[in-house]
Amino acid sequence: MAFTAADVKNLREMTGVGMMDCKKALVEADGDIQKAVEWLREKGMAASAKKASRVAAEGMAYATVVDGVGVVVEVNAETDFVGKNEKFVEFVKNIAAMVATTNPADLDALMASKYMDTDLTVTQQQQEMVLVIGENIKIRRFARFADGVSVPYIHAGGKIGVLVNLAVTGEADAEAIGKDVAMQIAALNPRFWDKSEVTQDILDEEKHIMLAQMENDPKMAAKPEKVKVGIVSGKLNKFFSENCLLQQDFVKDSSLTIEKYIAAAGKGAVTFTSAVRFEKGEGIEKVESNFAEEIASMVK
Repeated sequence: MAFTAADVKNLREMTGVGMMDCKKALVEADGDIQKAVEWLREKGMAASAKKASRVAAEGMAYATVVDGVGVVVEVNAETDFVGKNEKFVEFVKNIAAMVATTNPADLDALMASKYMDTDLTVTQQQQEMVLVIGENIKIRRFARFADGVSVPYIHAGGKIGVLVNLAVTGEADAEAIGKDVAMQIAALNPRFWDKSEVTQDILDEEKHIMLAQMENDPKMAAKPEKVKVGIVSGKLNKFFSENCLLQQDFVKDSSLTIEKYIAAAGKGAVTFTSAVRFEKGEGIEKVESNFAEEIASMVK
């Protein structure tokens, strides 16, 4: 029975096993997915395969700089407790170091590469971590800045990881500036870095909402259209200041925007380029469970 790339993807999602191992399993099982799952379990991947279906929404977001290369990664586990485990933290830091030094094209390339000074792939080492720690563990995502000056910031022991990238000329010290900006990003989580990134369709939607709100307000509905347009223009400036990093008020000094703070502190020699903010578990639907009911069900 032939199989497709979609079958390999499905088997990987079912088991948490690497792409190459999934492909080999399907070859051995003549394309039968259930037999492929059994084959993987027979080869010693049973424990990690069983745990791979469990939701991993905790873990750690981690940012660092290795030999001038900035990296931020998110590695998930099932519980916050494991996120503090020394072996887990070491694994996360090693993954970040690998991203910095090997520059993988994407997550699949990272998972297929050799893990540190071993003969194991990253996928296989991840499976080893599952067996050692006893929870589902997944490397979820990473980002990397090779150019400019990168400044990392880790909030609340790995709840949020931020990596700020700056263009620096001359001898300007960007570390303090980068940390201040990173802390702002961690705290306020802006939708955009600069107002120039806000697309016209988003602006049109905001204008529509604002005008609709005025139409539903008896005091505003009777005002001339020109006045309404002026009010909308003012509200859009507020939208930028609330949603765009560079236009936001600097948390440490509200008399400055972030853009003006960088210009003043960096004496014109530091420019914000980009940033990445990872919050552990964001976008992952967590399973809510009643611990007492779970224990009761186990002893029935």
